[in-house]
Amino acid sequence: MSELFEDDDPAQNTPEFTVSELSGAIKRMIEGAFDHIQLRAELGRVSRPRSGHVYLDLKDDNAVIAGIIWKGVAARLTTPPEEGMEVVVTGRLTTFPGQSKYQIIIDDLKPAGAGALMAMLEARKAKLAAEGLFDPARKKPLPFLPQVIGVITSPSGAVIRDILHRLRDRFPRKVLLWPVAVQGAACANQVAAAIEGFNRLTPGGALPRPDLLIVARGGGSIEDLWGFNEEITARAAAASDIPLISAVGHETDTTLIDFVSDRRAPTPSAAAEMAVPVRADLLAELARKGARATTAQSKLLQMRGQRLRDLSRALPQPQRLLETPAQRLDTVSDRLPRALRSALSQHHLRLSRCSGQLRPSVLRQRVITNARTIAGLDSRRMPALMRIARLQSDTLRNWGARLAAQNPLADVTQQKRTLDQLVARLARAAQADRQNRGHQLERAGRMLDTLSYRATLARGFAVLRDGDQVVSSTKSAAKARSLSVEFADGIMDLNAPRSAPRSKKSDAGNGPEQGSLF
Repeated sequence: MSELFEDDDPAQNTPEFTVSELSGAIKRMIEGAFDHIQLRAELGRVSRPRSGHVYLDLKDDNAVIAGIIWKGVAARLTTPPEEGMEVVVTGRLTTFPGQSKYQIIIDDLKPAGAGALMAMLEARKAKLAAEGLFDPARKKPLPFLPQVIGVITSPSGAVIRDILHRLRDRFPRKVLLWPVAVQGAACANQVAAAIEGFNRLTPGGALPRPDLLIVARGGGSIEDLWGFNEEITARAAAASDIPLISAVGHETDTTLIDFVSDRRAPTPSAAAEMAVPVRADLLAELARKGARATTAQSKLLQMRGQRLRDLSRALPQPQRLLETPAQRLDTVSDRLPRALRSALSQHHLRLSRCSGQLRPSVLRQRVITNARTIAGLDSRRMPALMRIARLQSDTLRNWGARLAAQNPLADVTQQKRTLDQLVARLARAAQADRQNRGHQLERAGRMLDTLSYRATLARGFAVLRDGDQVVSSTKSAAKARSLSVEFADGIMDLNAPRSAPRSKKSDAGNGPEQGSLF
């Protein structure tokens, strides 16, 4: 009975599987049932390891499914996955036996409608605005006439042809084209790299650095323009040192790069119009202003000329201006000789007065007075020296008496020596003073001889006398009773018979003499 029971046990009929066999069976069953599905979910954790694959979580309110985007698929995605996005993914469900979990291999990922894209765009816009990238104060002014314009767009589209055509019509400029993809997954990175590349160019280098940048693309859907809404593109445009114009889409299209650029153009053609002025308009304006300047200059010259003529009528004639000074000059020139003669007479009179005060008798009297003063001082000097010596001797004796008890022989000897030195110095000083006085007396005598009229007689002059009086004019000579002429070697009487001239020694006692010199 027990053996029958054992034979009927269902566990004896259940096949045995290995773990790998069971995992493979589950994998085949899940992949067969869910080989192509679409899943709407919110992105949770997003991880990007160095391998290039993307690992993420798809979740709703109650469940979470792990997802994988292989490297090749991730490079083709137009919208990179970000945490918090609501997306619709297409792929196949599979398992990962190494961790006993199931996951979805994603072949395509799109935002869940335009609303999700706009929500993400608004979030990025708020973030960049909070950083101050939209501040008008940081926007740079566009150059008036750039020499080189850098254009970042697709080389095969109609955008570049429209820009070049508009530049040729308005004002031809050099254009550097940096070709980029204007939609798709590579658009954002290529546009950002182009902006940075233009800014790295060296001014004056082999490849000229643009003065202005234009980022341009034609119109399209929000998905087509999404590369210009990426944060990397907006930050590259904001960091550009070169002024930048964004011309992405048509007038109704607005992308994130429009807010950070220095100027937004509604179309690529409008961007070209903003970049350069119209050459014909500039030439016309230049001609108009040149004509206005010429007209204004002519009018100004006419007004100034008329003003000058009006003022010249109020001015006197040049000849009239010179009449009064010329007359004054003639009057002064007539008075000048008389003034010179008058000044000469005044100076001559002053000279005569001064020479009268320098008579030889005055000098001789001063010499005699100085000699008497010196003699008086010399006669008083010796008694004074003797009195000083006696006083010093009395003082010495007094000190000797007071110090006799102390027997200051050494001090007495020293004092005597000092006294002898003082007496010797006093004698030398007296001798020097006497010599100095003698020298002064000799100088005064030499001066007297120099100023004496006798020195003048020795040079060939003579003095005419009327007795003891000197004859200094013809009137005095006419009235004279007897005339005599004094020469250097004697006196000749003009009224007496001719005889030998008298010697000067015979007149030595006549005292001081005065006279005029001829």
